[in-house]
Amino acid sequence: MRQSLREKVITVCERKIAQKGPGVGLSFYAFFANKNDDPDLLMEAATWWIATHRLDHFEKATRIRDMVQAGI
Repeated sequence: MRQSLREKVITVCERKIAQKGPGVGLSFYAFFANKNDDPDLLMEAATWWIATHRLDHFEKATRIRDMVQAGI
């Protein structure tokens, strides 16, 4: 996963956790606007989420943040 996407994932996860608490769940769509303006980046996130790690549609933001920070 490219560095800019890692940074975006961590920022979004931390914001969601701050807003809704550590139990908040999210999908990889949370990192993108409703408009598909960067399909390559969206596919990169989807591949990491679905194909590489076989994560459920919704996962706890804390788990995703920790995985990305660990470089997983």
